[in-house]
Amino acid sequence: MKTTPLVAGLLVTLAVSSCATGGAPAQPAPKLARSAPAQLTGEISIWSWDVAAKALQRLAPEFEKAHPGVRVKVVDIGYDNAYDKITVGLKSGSGLPDVITLEDTAIPGYAENFPGGLVDLTGVAAKYKAGFDPAKWAAAAGSGALVALPWDSAPVGLYYRRDYFERAGVRPESVATWDDLVKAGEKIKQATGKRLFVSDLTTAAGFTTLLQQLGQGYFKGGKVAVNTPAAVRALTLLKTLKDKDLLQNEKGWDGRVTATKQGKAATQPTAAWWSGTLTGEMAELSGKFGVIPLPAFDAGGGRTSANGGSALAITAQTRNQDAAWAFVEWLLASEERQVSMMRTEALFPAYLPALADPFFDEAQPYFGGQRVNRLFADQVKQIPPVELTGDDTQAQEFLKKAISATLLNDEDPKAALDEAAGQIAAATKRQVVS
Repeated sequence: MKTTPLVAGLLVTLAVSSCATGGAPAQPAPKLARSAPAQLTGEISIWSWDVAAKALQRLAPEFEKAHPGVRVKVVDIGYDNAYDKITVGLKSGSGLPDVITLEDTAIPGYAENFPGGLVDLTGVAAKYKAGFDPAKWAAAAGSGALVALPWDSAPVGLYYRRDYFERAGVRPESVATWDDLVKAGEKIKQATGKRLFVSDLTTAAGFTTLLQQLGQGYFKGGKVAVNTPAAVRALTLLKTLKDKDLLQNEKGWDGRVTATKQGKAATQPTAAWWSGTLTGEMAELSGKFGVIPLPAFDAGGGRTSANGGSALAITAQTRNQDAAWAFVEWLLASEERQVSMMRTEALFPAYLPALADPFFDEAQPYFGGQRVNRLFADQVKQIPPVELTGDDTQAQEFLKKAISATLLNDEDPKAALDEAAGQIAAATKRQVVS
């Protein structure tokens, strides 16, 4: 599931920051320590949105058929108000369904600020750890307890325009590092007049993706880490691209889609879900795109990252814990269901056994017959797990200013990130990594 450039994390962390205090006293997280019994009864309700809700609505009847005593009610609560509703329910201790959908960026804030609000699934789900995308598992278990089971993954690759590369005489396989791509971008711009990729220079999304590629988040060992050598390297790369006039600055999601549709950029470093956007909204561009792994920072280095993804969590307010877990396990720890959701709703599996399915080896006509899903499937295990915290979105607000200052006002990357690190440390009461 795509994440509108970290909006979800922003909504939840700001809401949690303002609401976590003043509610009921913190309670220990309820633990689910036994597998669901064979005979299940009662009703469970699930909140979700967009294609995730459609997948749940489509598959729920199959679960009900396997468990005739259970009814599953799926409610599409819409994305715009989802986190407001979840936050209010956690704070008040009432009003939540049995199961909720959470994006990865939302999980740490809820786990830290409402420690009794989500069921600890460690006792029943730990056996599946090796079967899931390691980065996704780390996001769901960052608080020490596994409070959600990973759903869809979002490995990042480099989408490119075949026709622009050909006109510039650039072979896609020659692009192995970011240095290679910068040089290729200069050739492409000279030959076609097109910039390298579309980016909103007022957000932290591109920086965050590059930082995760280098194996780091905003915090490291609980300390502020936005001015580490890795962070400076990520922002310096973006500044290099901007200085060479290779970034097409467009505002938000709509700007990115429109600019791509109009052919303003030669590449787009983004997640597997972008394939659905291309095929769904730009059918007329069929055959013009290909995908290669994300360029490495150093030759032989990691060539992927993550951008998006979600999980299912069981709320402490559930009155049917057994049926709730049985459904979550049935849906997500299943090759059959995960492949089904990939085929029908384009939800890229976080469950690794599903990635061996022949579906991922099918040629895709839109991409010139390339097996794009296999490329992404092979990258999932390589996504670097990073430390996520409830302070990530607060940190992101300071980083947005540092990134804008660097890319739009020509400030030195190290100086801008040093200033952001100090501001984040003061706001979160955390130390800065030395």
